Amino acid sequence: MAMAFSLQFNNPISTFSCSNLYNGTRTQPFKFLCTSSPQSDSSNSKEEAIQDSSGENDKGYVILVEKYRNGTLKRYVIDNDSEMKMFLEEHVPTTSRSQDLDISGMELSWLPKVIKDFVLPSGFPDTVSDDYLDYMLLQFPTNVTGWICHTLVTSSLLKAFGVGSFSGTSTAASAAASAAAIRWVSKDGIGALGRFFIGGRFGNLFDDDPKQWRMYADFIGSAGSIFDLCTPLYPSYFLPLASLGNLAKAVARGLKDPSFRVIQNHFAIAGNLGDVAAKEEVWEVAAELLGLSLGILALDTPNISKSYPTLALTWLSVRILHLWFRYQSLSVLQFNTINLKRARILVNSHVLHCTVPGINECNRMESILLWERFLRPQIIFEISLEEMINGGKYRSMQIKQLLHMYKEEKYFLVVNQQMPIDFQVFVSFKEGATSISVFRSVWQTYWLYQNWGWSDNIFDRLEQSLVELRDRFPDLLQQLTDAGWDTNNLSLKVPKEMLISELS
Repeated sequence: MAMAFSLQFNNPISTFSCSNLYNGTRTQPFKFLCTSSPQSDSSNSKEEAIQDSSGENDKGYVILVEKYRNGTLKRYVIDNDSEMKMFLEEHVPTTSRSQDLDISGMELSWLPKVIKDFVLPSGFPDTVSDDYLDYMLLQFPTNVTGWICHTLVTSSLLKAFGVGSFSGTSTAASAAASAAAIRWVSKDGIGALGRFFIGGRFGNLFDDDPKQWRMYADFIGSAGSIFDLCTPLYPSYFLPLASLGNLAKAVARGLKDPSFRVIQNHFAIAGNLGDVAAKEEVWEVAAELLGLSLGILALDTPNISKSYPTLALTWLSVRILHLWFRYQSLSVLQFNTINLKRARILVNSHVLHCTVPGINECNRMESILLWERFLRPQIIFEISLEEMINGGKYRSMQIKQLLHMYKEEKYFLVVNQQMPIDFQVFVSFKEGATSISVFRSVWQTYWLYQNWGWSDNIFDRLEQSLVELRDRFPDLLQQLTDAGWDTNNLSLKVPKEMLISELS
């Protein structure tokens, strides 16, 4: 049953809407109040503004604040009647900027945030070297001029194949040659859009699970080849089919290149990344020459060259073999870093058996194809307190107990009690959370998953899980170090879209 709530606006110019914040059923009566304030305001002035807007500046206190990347704040207040209220603040950006900002940030101050997130690495400029931006700004026109040359050369190549010429042809023939070159280059351009989208939207995923994305790249590339294979059947649709094929293969390349760079970096244990990459090129070129030779030999076979079904069947057989070899090659990789998949395997073994598998065994157990969201138990990161409360059906006093329970942790974790079939936990991180915080939340999740039925009191179970976590987690880290795992560089990223700040 949906609960009605009141909205009070402290500033009439605010256009922030609260109607779509949460669509679930609420069991705890919330009052929502929206305010608008500039980002330069201090936390004290913001709290005073909230108290004034509620008309209860002498009642209640703020228990925590949720901070979102877009500047919006959610403040949770418990009044003297133990009633929970949530205040929303929309921050109006100010033009004033700190004088301590580095030059890279000031140079791009005019660029909208959504574009910055798309074209720059996550965490820029703190996550890259000082020369990164200058290099990329010069690299861009370099690549532009290179592709202009590629377009002009493509026109010459087509004319060399008889599609018009530079002399001795009519104007119509020259125009036809130019049109053919434009169509051919357009096919490449449509394909490049795939790499553009993948690099901008999913660039932060490849460090976490390069095996999975390298395998997906081959699946998508195989789908692109199917479009190319269909062009003889529908020659009048050559351009759209070839463009779709190029688009799929470009997406595959957008997944393949970053993933393999992570794999190459894994190989270069002596800091010899350039040497490893150069020798990989030698292996790849040798395989390319052998593969082209065998492909030409196959095309010279009458049964294949004169029969399209035979050609298609041969391609399908070789492609399946190719995918099988790719899977086997990725399966032998032995990463000593801990991503979320490997963390699950290690934690589950430690919770059940008080031991951890070695690097080789854990990598063999890791599922390359399965997405994280399909693993069990299900962990949902970056959940607001409002959704946690709804999923756990907590009251105000229980919320205060929950906050006290997690005062020593850099996260909050609750079990979603509205899912009677699947075990699911909600996790949100506090300011200052690190990869170790993510690791600890995974350990607590698995302990709860394995010991869920021993008590009917949810707080008893959460409290006991935290006791076990604090008692046994140091042993987990020690065993991981003894087994050769790199515990100093965990590939467990803290979500940054929303962080929680606790107030005393």
